[in-house]
Amino acid sequence: MTGYHDYVLGLIPAALLGTTFALEGLGLSMQAAVPVGGAVAAGLVAHAMFVRGPSTDPMVADAPARADGGGSPGAPPNAD
Repeated sequence: MTGYHDYVLGLIPAALLGTTFALEGLGLSMQAAVPVGGAVAAGLVAHAMFVRGPSTDPMVADAPARADGGGSPGAPPNAD
């Protein structure tokens, strides 16, 4: 099941390239359009990290269900 952060990962290059080529098509130079596209992509990353950050809370809908069904939420996985 795809969640918010999966969509953001797909939108990062789309925002960078789409914004850059749209602005370049509107007559802005490529040297000016690339930083604007980068700022849009960085805004998506910042939103995904700080506004809707990843959560380990089991009540969050985007959080995947634990496969092992037990243990404390902060416990590291068993590497054996």
